[in-house]
Amino acid sequence: MIRCEYYDQQLCRSCGWITQDYASQLQRKQAQCLQALAEVSGDAVDWRPAAPSATTGMRNKAKMAVGGSSTDPILGLVELDSDAVDLSQCLLYPASLSAYFPLLKDFIARAALRPYDPQLRRGELKFVLLTEPHPGGPLLLRLVLRSRESLDRITKHLPELTRQLPPHSVISVNLQPEHKAVLEGESEILLSEQRWLPVQFNGHRLLLGTQSFLQTNTAVASALYAEAQDWLNSLAPRSVLDLYCGIGAFAYHAAASERSVRGVEISAEAVAAANAALQLNQPVDLVFSCADAAQSLGAELDAGLVIVNPPRRGLDAALCEQLDRAECSHLLYSSCNLDTLSRDIGRLRQFRIRRARLFDMFPHTRHFEVLALLERR
Repeated sequence: MIRCEYYDQQLCRSCGWITQDYASQLQRKQAQCLQALAEVSGDAVDWRPAAPSATTGMRNKAKMAVGGSSTDPILGLVELDSDAVDLSQCLLYPASLSAYFPLLKDFIARAALRPYDPQLRRGELKFVLLTEPHPGGPLLLRLVLRSRESLDRITKHLPELTRQLPPHSVISVNLQPEHKAVLEGESEILLSEQRWLPVQFNGHRLLLGTQSFLQTNTAVASALYAEAQDWLNSLAPRSVLDLYCGIGAFAYHAAASERSVRGVEISAEAVAAANAALQLNQPVDLVFSCADAAQSLGAELDAGLVIVNPPRRGLDAALCEQLDRAECSHLLYSSCNLDTLSRDIGRLRQFRIRRARLFDMFPHTRHFEVLALLERR
């Protein structure tokens, strides 16, 4: 069992299960999965052993609200009617990531970036978002600001900070002017020469943009993609359609000789990153396009296997109906929400679960990832 001073002192309760030993956490999550999917499958499911996580230092990103003052900033939690809590020593962050927090505090002070006060609705710097996909490797640093007021000061002091960060790091400013519980806005200003952050999973070289999605646990994500690749290769489909493909992690793992793979994603930035990574990998029949996976894809759903990796809201009912009517023989469904996964499997009446595995992407919480292989009845 992990001992966390933040939790013990009731300063942070994000890890609601941290008082349980880790083996019990995994057993509890596995039991939830078995019960939920048994209720909708009606068939025996080949449940593989849960894929565990490291219990500390497993997160590759930090989403820190900024409090305190420009001369003495606090990175962590900032809530109404509460003192800001500095989470720089959070056990979820590896030492390589935590080492950058003092540098960022110093940068905030030198650039005189006034933290945003949600109660007074004053100040500029709302969040510091830091991503380190691989310890010691390049970083993605994003500063979420209320306006452009401090851009000149940031630009002035940025060269010194850049020298302290690993080469090829990506730095940007995100503008979120509204006073509401939204982490970031639509407007992004790139400040570094590099546009893409290199990311690697199981030998596949990918690229990450400033507003693209990356799983928060690199080691467990690697295990997830490797498992999907193994299951997919055992079926040997000639064509694969990857819906909600993001920067292409599943699609690149699906790619093989004599197999066509198409990735579909609504984020233009993610599609651009996925296409840019093509030149970093061995030539394959792999195409990415920008479209809404929830909309009708017609004959494209007749691929031999369809991968779906939707956001927490799951699949639209209309898409489930289209998949039922399509000719694809298998679905590979990756889900971070057991409720919507169960709902969607219930909607996919022409499919049954053949195999499933839990991946503990978020230890010490009730959240996890599930990979399920569905076959047509």
